[in-house]
Amino acid sequence: MTPGGRDDLRGARCLVTGASGFLGSHLCRRLAARGAEVHATSRTVRVGGAGVARWWRADCSDERAPRRLVAALRPDRVFHLAGRVGAAPDPALVQPTFSSLLASTVHLLAAAAESDCGRIVLVGSLTEPDSVDQAPSSPYAAAKWAAGAYARMFGSLFELPIVIVRPFMTYGPGQHPAKLVPYVALAALRGEVARVSSGRWRADWIFVDDVIDGMLAASMAPGIEGSTLDLGTGRLTATHEVVNALHRIVGRGPVPLFGARPDRPAERERAADTETARLRLGWSASTRLEIGLRRTVTWYREQLGAAPSASLRPSRGVRA
Repeated sequence: MTPGGRDDLRGARCLVTGASGFLGSHLCRRLAARGAEVHATSRTVRVGGAGVARWWRADCSDERAPRRLVAALRPDRVFHLAGRVGAAPDPALVQPTFSSLLASTVHLLAAAAESDCGRIVLVGSLTEPDSVDQAPSSPYAAAKWAAGAYARMFGSLFELPIVIVRPFMTYGPGQHPAKLVPYVALAALRGEVARVSSGRWRADWIFVDDVIDGMLAASMAPGIEGSTLDLGTGRLTATHEVVNALHRIVGRGPVPLFGARPDRPAERERAADTETARLRLGWSASTRLEIGLRRTVTWYREQLGAAPSASLRPSRGVRA
């Protein structure tokens, strides 16, 4: 909920970069439902979605693309989600994440500074270091961290109205099947063995609908420019508890095999700062983990009956 229950999105022109992804697709639907005029970007040609968004083919790592788009649209709100996702500590990801996450953000912010642009909601990451003394755990974390620094600089020096939100371990309908929750749910639904890590790592799991509520609130709450806000529940739950809950909810399939995949080295455990978001946004997560997992399983069960099985199989290994 936004402060005072206002609905400032009706008729607002909203630009969503990276709109074809998990969070972006949910966000576009919610914006359209609130009466916003939604403009969505993707690096590839998109068709369909009538009544939800107008699609623009744009690669924000090319500085000309966001400049042309922002100048043409002059959006009331910008939600920047574009960029390559993948938090593995892999040197092969250094250049791709630099281009798709850091360079794309700098190009968008520079374009916004040249145009009459409204509030910018930049989506950060829970993997970002907490201080300059802490080394990023992956190229993804480093790029997100640096992008946030540029955003704060643009806000301070050039008065861009920027708010950074950091969603924690988000799950829900429509997530890539290689992610942990859909992977385990789909394995159980197919009667297959889910091969996972030890399950000891704990995370702050948050349902996608709550994250979108927080992002919308961040786009409307007054006087919060320059803020960095966590979107999470404030509670840590071990991975093995989530996996076992999914198996129990599905109600069939082999018992998941823990320890079949390696744990990520030096994976941090961090719960969201929920108090700041509550005070500044009037927002807090409301979906209990059990309820969110049940809604997610229901969605994937329905998709299995409606789509070719290959479309719901991970192309590579499972990732949390």
